[in-house]
Amino acid sequence: MLSLILVKWLSTTLVVVCVSLAAVRLGPKIGGVLAGTPIVLGPGFFFMVREQSDLFVADAALGSLHAMLATLMFCLSYVLLAKRWGAVVSVACSALIWMLAAAIADQLLGGVFFALALFGVTLLFSRVYINSIGLSAKTVSAPVRWGDLLVRGVLAGGVVCLATILLVNIDPAISGIMLSFPIGMLTIALTLHQRYGVEVARVTLANTQLGMLSLVAFSAVLRATVEFLPSNFAFWLSLFLSLLISTFLWLCSRWENSRKVVCKS
Repeated sequence: MLSLILVKWLSTTLVVVCVSLAAVRLGPKIGGVLAGTPIVLGPGFFFMVREQSDLFVADAALGSLHAMLATLMFCLSYVLLAKRWGAVVSVACSALIWMLAAAIADQLLGGVFFALALFGVTLLFSRVYINSIGLSAKTVSAPVRWGDLLVRGVLAGGVVCLATILLVNIDPAISGIMLSFPIGMLTIALTLHQRYGVEVARVTLANTQLGMLSLVAFSAVLRATVEFLPSNFAFWLSLFLSLLISTFLWLCSRWENSRKVVCKS
């Protein structure tokens, strides 16, 4: 058991540190897209499909999909709160809002299509509101702080271990929701806010909402396919489509940045 915990913890930490490093290097807009990739869901479900039944994985994936609504609320809450409050208070209050929203989302009826429709409507309203408040479009490429990255990775590894070892005997939906806890976004918001300023953190979290489309695709495809396809194939298919969406969002972000440069020149 101890060796299994160490493997899960270290592998998740490595994935999170590598993706977080890229997010820090590339600035808040592209960083927001990368922060929405399945850096915790991926390792979590990688182990889950090997250890649990297909039905368990399907229920956990649906729980993760429902929890995406709560993560939208986390990002929106931080963007609004950080304008007036400090980093710790803003992140703590946003985490409490996530817990409340996740508890409500856990009671939702319906399957994948209802969850996708609800997420889409919530995302639309959230993006319209965020665009209306006029966040700074300034791009900042932040220096690497390895201590921050390691803390983020270690915490994410702890979440994966908790969801795939300690909570699996309670309820698959709760395990899936726990995997969706935005530990990566939480630590990104906290460290960026404290190190590089509130506007960098707000822009990153705002763009993470769009990056979450990758997480939604991963959870939805896994929920829809894991009971009908070989579980390993369903997992890799979900991961591939998720990363495909992240790549598309990244290309869109680069195109938008290049267009702004051309317009200025």
